[in-house]
Parts: sequence; C-alpha cells; structure tokens
Amino acid sequence: MSVLDMVLIALAGVGAGAINALVGSGTLITFPTLVALGFPPVTATMSNAVGLVAGGVSGTWGYRRELRGQWSRLRWQIPASFIGALGGAWLLLHLPEKVFTQVVPVLLVLALALVVIGPRIQSWAKQRAEAAGRSLDHVSTARMVALVAGTFAVGVYGGYFTAAQGILLIAVMGALLPDDMQRMNAVKNLLSLIVNIVAAVAYTVVAFDRISWAAAGLIAIGSLLGGFAGAHYGRRLSPGALRAVIVVVGLIGLYRLVTV
Repeated sequence: MSVLDMVLIALAGVGAGAINALVGSGTLITFPTLVALGFPPVTATMSNAVGLVAGGVSGTWGYRRELRGQWSRLRWQIPASFIGALGGAWLLLHLPEKVFTQVVPVLLVLALALVVIGPRIQSWAKQRAEAAGRSLDHVSTARMVALVAGTFAVGVYGGYFTAAQGILLIAVMGALLPDDMQRMNAVKNLLSLIVNIVAAVAYTVVAFDRISWAAAGLIAIGSLLGGFAGAHYGRRLSPGALRAVIVVVGLIGLYRLVTV
C-alpha cells in the first residue's frame, strides 16, 4: 500500500465518520474508496465495518444527550439490531463472493437513491413529529412491533452491507415514531454502531485473514476523529453538500464495481 493510498483511506475515514454522525451512509465514502484502490469487494466491506466502529463510538458519544428518555424503545430495538446484524454477517460470510459482487451494485444504487431522497424523508419525519399532539415516548403496540421488525430488517441489511443503513433507520423511525430528528439521529448512531460491532466481531472471528488490517486501522483513526467532528459541528454544516460528495464518490465506486 502506497503512502498516497494510506492518506486517501484515512481521509475517507474522516469523511465517513463525520457523515455517519450527521446523516448516515458514510460507508459510501470508504467502501468505494477501498474498491477503487483495488481491494476485493468482500475484503473492502469487512475492513470497512471493522474500521468504522471507532467512528460509531465517537458519533454516538457526541449525541448521548439526545438518547435520554428513549430507553423504553431502545430495549427492544437494540436486540433487534443485534440479531439482525448476526444474520447479515452470516449471509456475507457464507454466500459465495460472486453473489456479493452481483448484489452490492444493486444495494449501492439503492443506498445512493436513499441518500438523494434523504432530505425529503427527514422533512416528512419532522412534519410528522411537529404534527403529533402526544408524548414523544408514546408508541402503540402495533407501531412498536412494526418498529422492531423494521429495525431487525435494517440490521440484516447492515450486517451484510453497511452503506446507508442510517438513512434506512431514519426512514423506519420517521414513519412510525412521533419524535424529532435529533433524537432519531442519536438512536440511528447507536443502532448503527451495534450493527457494525456485531459485524466486525463476526468478520474478525471467522475471516481474520480476509480483512485488510492496515486499511481498517486507517479508517478507524480517521473515523474516530470524523465522528467527534461530525457530532460537534454537524448542525452547522450543509447536509446537501455532504450528500453531493457521497453521491459522487458512490458513483465512482459503482463504476469501479461494474467494470472490474
């Protein structure tokens, strides 16, 4: 790995950590970067998942105040994310790499589409929260079941391919919860962190030799710094500009995937 490659991976980690703390989908920075530098898709996914754990920790810590008062729901969502992530990691490790290579471009297109329509999803969620005339913590049994099921499904997705799982979580919670964006963003950071930890541990135990530990380490250092910065300064930055960067880099990675 050249010095330039190392710098690019570390910078991608900084960007991914900041973006994950803000809007999610930071994997669309690091994953295409690794693929563009010649890493096999499965190796890129596993190395990326391991590296982004550090950024998830810093981003979640930065939003810790917004998590207060939400544990009545999180006690159900956390196990759903955990079990779903185990299932997604199992799929990645047991399905042939050819399947992953064929599926990832489709998932990447879906993730990019979700990034593009992310502002509309968030605006809709905010309007729902403002229009709700009841306690933020009140959720009916039916909605709780739907919320747990949706969280589990996103966990499976995240365990298999982490890109845009944050946007998916925001979409699920926005459709079901009478809550505000900052509180949902805090939950998104925590649940995404859980999924990444589960996936990273599974990959480390089962496929230690398939992980690029140099790349994972560089992403970890960069994302740790980026997560702190994103959580601290996130509300001052333009989400539109961040999404534009994600889409551009994601399209480059998509082109690299379908042309190799």
